[in-house]
Amino acid sequence: MKAMSILAISLFFSAAALAADPAPAAAPAKKAPTAQQQRMTDCNKQADGKKGDDRKTFMSSCLKGDEPAPSKAKTAQQQKMVDCNKQAEGKKGDERKAFMSECLKAK
Repeated sequence: MKAMSILAISLFFSAAALAADPAPAAAPAKKAPTAQQQRMTDCNKQADGKKGDDRKTFMSSCLKGDEPAPSKAKTAQQQKMVDCNKQAEGKKGDERKAFMSECLKAK
């Protein structure tokens, strides 16, 4: 009975050793990116500095292969807001609020 147990255990471990996958000889070579992956890389580089909706629009047209759509020009009010914000740097609280109000009302 003892001999049978030893024989069964040794057969079990022998089978397990044979069933184990051999160690890979070398790591597989790195695949070249697909055309779409390469396009994504290129578009990301071109979109550097763009943010928000401007970036989304650019990436969408770039990935489709379209020419990039010209960015929308700011309206007069939007441009005035940008200019007033630059001038208001350093001001806080009520001082900033009052400055922005006057700046945006000015023509």
